[in-house]
Amino acid sequence: MPPILNSKRPTNLKGTAKQFLHYLGNHKILLLIVAILVTISAMANLIGTYMFRYVIRIAEDVNQYPNLWKFILIEVAIYLSGALSTLGYTQIMVYLAQKVIYELRRDMFSKMETLPLAFFDHQTHGQIMSNYTNDIDMLSDAMNNAFAMLISNFIQIVGLFVLLFVINWLLSILCTIFYIIIFVYVVYASKRAKHNFEKQQDAMAKLNGFVEESLSGQKVVMVFNHEEENIAEFQKQNVFLQKVGENALRYSFSMVPFVVSVSYINYAIVAIIGGLLVIHPLLGVTFAAADMAAYLVFVRQATLPINQFTQQANLLLGGMAGAERIFKLINETPEIDNGNVTLVNVKGDDEHMIEVNDKTNQWAWKKTDDTLVPLKGDVRFYNVDFAYYQDKPILSDLSLYAKPGQKIAFVGSTGAGKTTITNLINRFYEINGGSITYDGIDIKDIKKHDLRHSLGIVLQDTHLFTGTIKENIKYGKLDATDDEVIQAAKLANADSFIRKLPNGYNTYISGDGANLSQGQRQLLSIARAMIADTPVLILDEATSSIDTRTEALVEKGMDKLMEGRTVFMIAHRLSTIKNANAIMVLEHGVIIERGTHEELLAKKGIYYQLYTGALELD
Repeated sequence: MPPILNSKRPTNLKGTAKQFLHYLGNHKILLLIVAILVTISAMANLIGTYMFRYVIRIAEDVNQYPNLWKFILIEVAIYLSGALSTLGYTQIMVYLAQKVIYELRRDMFSKMETLPLAFFDHQTHGQIMSNYTNDIDMLSDAMNNAFAMLISNFIQIVGLFVLLFVINWLLSILCTIFYIIIFVYVVYASKRAKHNFEKQQDAMAKLNGFVEESLSGQKVVMVFNHEEENIAEFQKQNVFLQKVGENALRYSFSMVPFVVSVSYINYAIVAIIGGLLVIHPLLGVTFAAADMAAYLVFVRQATLPINQFTQQANLLLGGMAGAERIFKLINETPEIDNGNVTLVNVKGDDEHMIEVNDKTNQWAWKKTDDTLVPLKGDVRFYNVDFAYYQDKPILSDLSLYAKPGQKIAFVGSTGAGKTTITNLINRFYEINGGSITYDGIDIKDIKKHDLRHSLGIVLQDTHLFTGTIKENIKYGKLDATDDEVIQAAKLANADSFIRKLPNGYNTYISGDGANLSQGQRQLLSIARAMIADTPVLILDEATSSIDTRTEALVEKGMDKLMEGRTVFMIAHRLSTIKNANAIMVLEHGVIIERGTHEELLAKKGIYYQLYTGALELD
């Protein structure tokens, strides 16, 4: 088997190894047992072979035959202890490896859930998923197949060379020359193969990406009749992958034949010279037949650990490269939250509220001095500046307010800053200047979890999770009862279509609800927001991708959803925002017009031109 070569090596091996050892350090007792068993296994092989010379010496003397069985039993005991030790440490390593992998997966996912949205803006889903698949697999393989064996082979290599020189220093010098030749070639071939494996990995990543895009965009491919072009492009990339794969494997698979061939030459020369030394001592070196037999066994054994050591070193380095990428995710800076105002259940009127542990569906903000502020949904922006990148401002000196129960609509071309405003309310991003208050409290002072718990959102691109329809609606309130789920679905006008499905509310959906229409998915999204029952609601172009008839049904669900709530609406279809209390027209992060539908039409400005069709939204 050729050395397993990986396309990348860790750039910070020391730091990665230190953090990896921290995880292993959580299982010190198991590691100690593994170390002991590995040492016993490696030493048993060496001692057993070394004892072989004494068995031969006894066998040469007829008078020592009674003692022969004792030595044979000792040999059996030594090799048996080695075999049992090998079995023991391999089983422990399987458990230890899976335990560490479990802990890494746990920590990765836990950290991922705390990262700011900006992190995901700069990372593709494929890159993150690679941490959970390729990188975890590489590290798991290294732990299962290389970690303990690398130590075992190192002990054997050192022990073999020591014993070779103990038995016959003259022949050992000759053997060392051959082993140096083997080592030099393995290093050379490894570098050449590594270079081609890098190209192979890149080519494979591109090919996999091309296939993934083709699968997800199959309808588009068929609509534009690009099947033949896709096949040709696939063939081009596939041929390149074949060539670089051949080059990589040509070098890696040449190692074993080379090592075996040189080892046989070494063995033959050592056997010939050793035989001559048995007959005629040279340079004062004598060689007994029994010593020569043991020596030749050691010579044959030395090749295997050298070859395996190279394989396992490459595998372990590849595992550390995977670990480095895993730790990069684990070490990411989590979302900053310095808020200390929490959301609590209360009862009583606004003047005489008291905090309770029971769920009352009546909420208040609790400050550090235990002051309670009723949760109303009053949201205000004061001279807010924001930029995703420092040199590209999105919002400039923006001020607006939404009183409890008001509906505020945003209109503007793509990139005007509409969605950015709603993202800032959620504190998905931190503002660069100004302030945003919620019921008179700066949102920076509110714990993010509590802030977001008070906000509901319905997006244009609905996302449904794998599971039943009931479970997807309950995502807005995990402890909701079945009656609450049905009531939310009725309010969202989703109940009628749900009951027509094969299993009603227990209908299983997957693939982001691919077996449902866009309108049905949107209604489920509204029901999910409805059951959350939040005082502030964000509707981000929630009806822009559905047909007019379905839109009327969705709007009825939304009207019920918006009753009594502060609502921020982003819309391309201006007919959906005529009843808003205030409409903001944005351009390049600045509010250029504001007012009611009638007031803006009377001004005959940008909104009037958009509404009458003189202008179109980009």
